[in-house]
Order: sequence, then C-alpha cells, then structure tokens
Amino acid sequence: MKNVRLVLGLACAAVLCAASARAEPITLAVNGASSGFEADPAAFTGSPFVLDLGTITLNGGSSGFIFIDGLTAHRDYSVQFTAVDPAGNPFTSLTAELLDPLSDGFDGMDGLQPSYVPAGYSTSNNTDGLSFAWNSGLARSAAFAGGGSATLHVDEDTNAHDLLAFHGFGAGTAAVTFGVRDNLGSRGFLLRLSVDGDPGGSSTPEPASLLLLGTGLAGLVRFRQRITGA
Repeated sequence: MKNVRLVLGLACAAVLCAASARAEPITLAVNGASSGFEADPAAFTGSPFVLDLGTITLNGGSSGFIFIDGLTAHRDYSVQFTAVDPAGNPFTSLTAELLDPLSDGFDGMDGLQPSYVPAGYSTSNNTDGLSFAWNSGLARSAAFAGGGSATLHVDEDTNAHDLLAFHGFGAGTAAVTFGVRDNLGSRGFLLRLSVDGDPGGSSTPEPASLLLLGTGLAGLVRFRQRITGA
C-alpha cells in the first residue's frame, strides 16, 4: 500500500512539474506613457496570482500603458500598486481600462475608438475574454495612506469598454488593487492607467519663476524712469 501511495505521489509531482515547466513567464512592461507618468518596470513582478506594479506616480492629466502577457487562461490575478498623487499637480480620479489586441479577432462589437487607443489594440468588449476578473470576488479598492478609500465606478456591462474608475483622490498615496483575467491566456494586452487633472502643472509659481517675474518688473520700472527723466 505504501508503494502504491509513493508511486501516485511521484506521478502527481511529475504532472505538476510538467505543467509548471509549460507555463510561460509573465511579462510586465511600460508600453508608452505621457509626461507626468512615472513607473519603474524593473520593480514589476508577476506570480501565478499577483501582478505587482510597484509605485506609480501620476501627475494630473497623465496616462500610461502597462503591457501584460503570459497569463494562464481563466485564472484570476490580483493587480496591485501604490499610486502617488503629487501635491503640485494633483488629481481626483484614477481610471484603469483594458485594451485587447486586434489580432485576437474579437473586435466586431467595438464601436468608434477613443483617440488614446494605440495602433494594434482596441477597447475591450463582452466577447474577447478580457475582464477585471468579473465575479471573482477579488478586491477592487484604493485605500488612502491618510485614511479612507476611493469610491468606485465600474463599466463591464457594455461593449464600450472594461473600465474601473476610482474617485476621491487628493495629494498623497494610495494602495490600489483590482483583479484581471484573460480567458484565452498568453495574450499580450494593455492596461491603461490614467488620471484627471490639469497637465499644465501647479498654479503656484515656482521660486525661479517668481525671481524672473520680479526681475522683469524691476527692469520695466527702471526703463519707465529713464523715459520720464529724458
């Protein structure tokens, strides 16, 4: 009996090892970003259940694309990162959206594409198998370091897009988490992260700007005095 158990145990271990050997490594990378979006791809890590994007800084009005590939079909993954909201150029809402590759052939139900969608990709509809881990029970939250959490708006019921919008940010940091699922598996797709706000920067002039402004005004005063004196 012991020999039978040993053989069965070895057989199960062999199957698990073979499955593990066949599993493709998870790829996480930044695939384009606007000014004000900062992330360190070297800090990205992917495991069988968690995709950790480290720390991402988003100035108001900025956006970036995270390329994801190598997920196991039908498996639910938790995506997590720390979002930094700069005091100088803050935002109030952070949006996560999935974009599937046109090459997968599931884009017949897509409508007119937003201008931010890059070539080769399309907004996610209800037939392409991409989702924010619909009905998985995985957490979807943004918890602020100073206390409290964001309110959440979800759109996964339409063919327009798969979208999570977290509202209520202020200058500071937040721990953001949500799920993602690729029913086809090993398909390269994009996660777009974007925030609202003014991309022009802080409304408060920097010290150097104030110095230049003061110097210019002083010059105008001296010029006017010379004209008047003449």
